[in-house]
Amino acid sequence: MKKFTYEARDQATNKIVKSSIQADSETAAARLLIKQGFVPLNVKEQIGDGGFLSKITGRITTKDKVVFTRQLATLIGAGLPLSQSLHTVMEQTQNKQLQSVVQDISASVEGGRSLSESFAKHPTVFSEVFIALVSAGELSGTLDESLQRVANQQEKDAAIASKIKGALTYPVIVLFVIFGVMIFMLVTVVPQVEKLYKDLHKDLPLLTQIMVDAANVLSNFWWLAILIIGIGGYFFVQFLKTENGIKFADTFKLKVPLFGKLFQKLYMARFARTGQTLLGTGVSMLDMMKVTSRAINNSLVEKAIIRAADKVQGGKALSVALEPEPVIASLVPQMIKIGEQSGRIDEMMGKVAQVYEDELDEQIRTISTLIEPVLMVVLAVVAGGMVGAILFPIYSLVNGINV
Repeated sequence: MKKFTYEARDQATNKIVKSSIQADSETAAARLLIKQGFVPLNVKEQIGDGGFLSKITGRITTKDKVVFTRQLATLIGAGLPLSQSLHTVMEQTQNKQLQSVVQDISASVEGGRSLSESFAKHPTVFSEVFIALVSAGELSGTLDESLQRVANQQEKDAAIASKIKGALTYPVIVLFVIFGVMIFMLVTVVPQVEKLYKDLHKDLPLLTQIMVDAANVLSNFWWLAILIIGIGGYFFVQFLKTENGIKFADTFKLKVPLFGKLFQKLYMARFARTGQTLLGTGVSMLDMMKVTSRAINNSLVEKAIIRAADKVQGGKALSVALEPEPVIASLVPQMIKIGEQSGRIDEMMGKVAQVYEDELDEQIRTISTLIEPVLMVVLAVVAGGMVGAILFPIYSLVNGINV
């Protein structure tokens, strides 16, 4: 679809409105405006999208999607027609990219498509879970409730992801500081020590000689180091996009010391929370498992859930199907079994999610507390070792001169 800027008179308020709309042609854009209660005054095709910087600064955040979803749910719950609700939310949306997406959705709905089909046209903005919940809400006649569930789901996912990133940010910063200190010492201090020894016609100690050699390589071949790191980084990123690379990364996340258990709890919380939301909205068990497996963002866990889904399709209970899978924590099938017996699987999955979310919070706090002193010791050892390798030879020279 093309994008058009327009100037039109709102028939309800008689005010002049300036905005943009998506349509196949200028005539189609004018028809859409008339359907929305506007009198088109000027409609022009918009050329260009604002460039690369506009895309970066105007990216659609989770907060933008949550606000949009809640506003749409409120308007639909108040009894407004879907098309009018979309148009109202579009006018209130500050993010230009999201506004453009909502315009396209509004045009699609007015063209006869369902809301879930219209959302599905934008897979980079709206996830499969989002679309599945909206589809279930349309079928059950509880679209406003489904949208509220979607917003809650998005907020919880964003909160957990933010905590994980927060726990990983500090170690990365400290490692960069350590690397920076090493480069600074090698480039500025070590050459001075080498010059001093040369002037006195003395042999450098082994550790200092190693540092001098490293400094010389860094000074003379820094471009080669950057080239190797750049090429290596590029090929590693490309490898991570392959099937073997994805499997390697996902296995590493589950096996890496200290953070492996944290990632497993994250995946279990995500599986249980998404499953609860889907089942509570009326999505079937098999559809829930298929959608949830893709929402986990780990290929090993995804395959485990797909294998369990095949067993469920063959007549086994969900708890029995999940129990043999090693990447699925034992608490999950145990709690689901209780839900199967009571007929409230969605409720028990919600409790499982809450358990793992609480454990995640506690483990993140523990890791943050433990990792700070450990990294400080590493920084002290690296910096101290380099300082020692520089100062001890100087002290030896001074003592030799005194003698």
